[in-house]
Amino acid sequence: MKRSQTKVRRMILQSKQMGKRENKVINIEGRVQFDLLLVILREYKLRSYTLNAVSYHFLGEQKEDVHHSIITDLQNGNEQTRKRLAVYCLKDALLPLKLLDKLMSLINYMEMARVTGVPLSYLLARGQQIKVVSQLLRQASKKDLVMPAVRPEQGDDFSGALVIEPIRGYYGVPIATLDFASLYPSIMMAHNLCYTTLLTAHEAKEMDPEAYTKTPSGSYFVKQNVRKGLLPDILEQLLSARKRAKADLKKETDPFRKKVLDGRQLALKISANSVYGFTGAQVGKLPCLEISQSVTAFGRVMIEKTKNLVESTYTVANGYNKDSMVIYGDTDSVMVNFGVNTVEEAMKLGKEAADKISEKFEKPIKLEFEKVYYPYLLINKKRYAGLFWTRPEKFDKMDCKGIETVRRDNCPLVANLVSACLHKILVERNPEAAVNHAKSVISDLLCNRVDISNLIITKELTKSDHEYAAKQAHVELANRMAKRDAGSAPKLGDRVPFVIIAAAKGTPAYMKSEDPLYVLENRIPIDTQYYLDNQISKPLLRIFEPIFREKTESVLLRGDHTRTKTVLTSKVGALFKYTNKRETCIKCKTSLPDKYEFATCSYCAKDEQSIFENEILKLNHFEEKFAKLWTQCQRCQGSLLEEL
Repeated sequence: MKRSQTKVRRMILQSKQMGKRENKVINIEGRVQFDLLLVILREYKLRSYTLNAVSYHFLGEQKEDVHHSIITDLQNGNEQTRKRLAVYCLKDALLPLKLLDKLMSLINYMEMARVTGVPLSYLLARGQQIKVVSQLLRQASKKDLVMPAVRPEQGDDFSGALVIEPIRGYYGVPIATLDFASLYPSIMMAHNLCYTTLLTAHEAKEMDPEAYTKTPSGSYFVKQNVRKGLLPDILEQLLSARKRAKADLKKETDPFRKKVLDGRQLALKISANSVYGFTGAQVGKLPCLEISQSVTAFGRVMIEKTKNLVESTYTVANGYNKDSMVIYGDTDSVMVNFGVNTVEEAMKLGKEAADKISEKFEKPIKLEFEKVYYPYLLINKKRYAGLFWTRPEKFDKMDCKGIETVRRDNCPLVANLVSACLHKILVERNPEAAVNHAKSVISDLLCNRVDISNLIITKELTKSDHEYAAKQAHVELANRMAKRDAGSAPKLGDRVPFVIIAAAKGTPAYMKSEDPLYVLENRIPIDTQYYLDNQISKPLLRIFEPIFREKTESVLLRGDHTRTKTVLTSKVGALFKYTNKRETCIKCKTSLPDKYEFATCSYCAKDEQSIFENEILKLNHFEEKFAKLWTQCQRCQGSLLEEL
């Protein structure tokens, strides 16, 4: 729109999901801006959100990178150097478009915008509450109702979901998992929980007891035959959209598009669940603790009832081979050991149990059989791993929850080690091989045979330094990097990569964090003991403890494999051979004094002219060699350079 003024303004995006991030926002009237970075930040948990890292993760492609220091030289060079610069710019523009197409982000967000009734920009820059408010206003308008404006106030806490105490251990038998489909939304629909159906105790006393429901938390709501609530209407629309997405998912054959469609139905599920969260948000647009307390109270009763029904029905007394046992339950699912030996038997009993128990609850509440874990390693509440079976012939994948294989606040060494150990325990069924592998990696770490890239920890800079209660390693490093070079220092919302370097005993970790490139350039030794004590030991003990019990620590963290550090003569790794700290004479390689201004020593200074000419010839030779290698590299990966 020609006459509208465009301005650049600074905006802070802040939410529990995304943390705090500083953005520059430009209004372009007549155009919809769709920031793919915000989509990736919201939808995917990655270790790095640079274009290079994201493109490699999803597309298997990377930028044809040009360091910022040589851009001017390339532009001022010849047509070949400018061609390289043009390819770099084109690839930077093309990769986001390829990502947009591959992830189907625009389609997914349009679907979400249509369902929730908010513009695309709201989905990217605002939280879940605005979506629920929009749907409430839309439904209220149809029924001639007015939504009140409520001033946000700090409310009282309320009891959350029930978590059945886990019976920890390693299970070499199939464990069936029964899940309530969309538990909280289905509770709200089944019992007609809404602002418009809420009654006071006095109003309930004056009504027919058949006309209302008293919830386990002591609140009263009228039934659907008296007046249907707005929230159940909204939830029906969201869940029907999810049902369509799941139907498309079943028809789809392309593996990646299946993942994307799965992401769409998950997004609609999150929106449906956020309706419950909206009512319980203490500082929200329209909090109503009577609704949120009732939902969680019904959920707790249902999980407890499911556990009792399973354990009382599937018993030896009722004709089954063994007494069943619920070994763990969390929010909307229970994990059952039916005492059978095959996945097929566990699936059969799981489906049967789900159908029987669903009949005990009001519609649309439905208990479903979803999967079998076999074998299954139950570490603690919300921490477990197992082979995931949806068909008896072959397992689908190794599924991990709350374990370091899926967490980003540990170095890659930990994720790779834990993943390898779990593979040996669960897939190969060989715990001894897992122990030997762990010992080997610990020995390599202490002997400094681990590449520095596997020791990089990344943490998000979610707040400015004065907002943290205590000093944080990544925050202190960001401050130091800003003093060295403000232009390349991490900014609010970035993930800060760092390693822990060796220092005097007792030095706190936040003073030992350092930029990996700075460590390489300056040959700074790594604190390998810190990685063993603070990164590796706890995750390893957690996964091996259910198997070895009290002997775990002595087996893994004591012994000859941890004594190898005493024979070390150097704490620097293999990559340090490519770095050089002390300057030497360009001809005779004699060490030069600190802060020496010339490239040759005083003895070789007389030959500077011939040395310079030789170095220029070498430079030309290497530039030509580099250009050929670079061209071949781009040709192999299907570069734009070849197309041009």
